[in-house]
Amino acid sequence: MSRAFVKENDLEHAGIDIPERIISKEINYVTPNGLKMLHEAVTKIESDRAYLLSDDSPTSKEKKMRIEREIRYYLARIDSAIVINPEHQPKDIVLFSANVAIENFNGDTLSFIIVGEDEADIKLSKISYVSPLAKALIGAKIDDEVIWHKPSGNEHLIITGITYPNI
Repeated sequence: MSRAFVKENDLEHAGIDIPERIISKEINYVTPNGLKMLHEAVTKIESDRAYLLSDDSPTSKEKKMRIEREIRYYLARIDSAIVINPEHQPKDIVLFSANVAIENFNGDTLSFIIVGEDEADIKLSKISYVSPLAKALIGAKIDDEVIWHKPSGNEHLIITGITYPNI
């Protein structure tokens, strides 16, 4: 094919294949803090993009494409966000945004906060509402026994506390 029939843009990005980030098909429930985190991510990424605008090197072009992909992802997540305010949740049942204290039959106690997919961070004890553990907990009340279906086998848990922190 003659070069006359190739768009500049096609040559510019030849060999750079940046796949889109997969956007979950689940409803995008978020806490108020989760929505704030999404907005902060866009702000940070946009500042990274501004820094790269003056650089025309091949590596910066790939970085710019990755940044554009991230911005598209976060803007789509913000656009689809349904904010659930913990203050409006019933206090006696485990629902989205609950901080749930549990005890297993070995007497080990843990607590988890049920949050949106983008906000989940196990290091902070924040689990996604679509995780198997959250699915086992949602709808339970204090002293209820729930079964957490894990690949290693089922685990029986007792709900020992439910609070709704301002997250």
